[in-house]
Amino acid sequence: MNIQITGATGFIGRNLQSFLESKNYQTHSLSLRNQGWVENFDQHSDALIHLAGKAHDTSNTSLPEDYFKVNVELTKKVFEKFLDSEIIYFFFFSSVKAVADTVDTVLEEDIVGNPFTPYGKSKLKAEEYLLRQKLPSDKRLFIIRPCMVHGPGNKGNLNLLFKVINKGIPWPLAAYQNKRSFLSIYNLNFLIDRMLHQELESGVYNFSDDEPLSTNQLIKIIAETTGKKPKYWKLNPKYIEKAASIGDNLKLPLNTERLKKLTENYVVSNNKIKKALMVSSLPVSAKEGMIKTIKNF
Repeated sequence: MNIQITGATGFIGRNLQSFLESKNYQTHSLSLRNQGWVENFDQHSDALIHLAGKAHDTSNTSLPEDYFKVNVELTKKVFEKFLDSEIIYFFFFSSVKAVADTVDTVLEEDIVGNPFTPYGKSKLKAEEYLLRQKLPSDKRLFIIRPCMVHGPGNKGNLNLLFKVINKGIPWPLAAYQNKRSFLSIYNLNFLIDRMLHQELESGVYNFSDDEPLSTNQLIKIIAETTGKKPKYWKLNPKYIEKAASIGDNLKLPLNTERLKKLTENYVVSNNKIKKALMVSSLPVSAKEGMIKTIKNF
């Protein structure tokens, strides 16, 4: 099977392409960074995995229009090429943030989208465009909504937590009790592989590990993996939130956006994709996936 991938130089793209090639897929990277991509588009691939996009900027320095230009308008052009080609499968990597910035219970696919950020709004608008298009009977559209993905080469908040624990600094946000879904790159790769081999209905599918983790659990996993003893500080959340608001203005490592990511509840259901693929559980547990990621830091 021949797979064409946009955004193959990103974290997910690099890992997914390497995995697919290890499974004897033929892969082709399609860079969308210049107008020449149209000439390089492979009309005869079996599947197109559209990963290219503008990621959420936690420093909040990007302009809103930047997200829509890349995540919506560029996606439209790529999908139009797909419709005019012989390609059967179109995978669009959206995000759970396309429909919900906060989750009170468990996030499922049928939720009515209500994103707050330009990133989430742009992803939702791209989803809505794709779902409005008339799809030929021989083609399939899969909109993938992953939660936070981690694995080798991962950057961001996990790396920040690792540095804090590795330096022996007590975790200052232990007063927050939360549950959050993650997605290891190993489970993401597994799901894409299975989707390419089974006849699934077009539609929206959440991707997440089977079990959520609290940030305090995550701190314990990092400490145990690195041979450290976890240290917790239960500081008053009011003082933490005030410090985060100061960080917004002074561009400090802890800001409101990052505090939210580290302490919020955000549990995502993966029942729909597991039922469609007829699997009872994913191959890597949430804890095992985290340990593998931490060992690569």
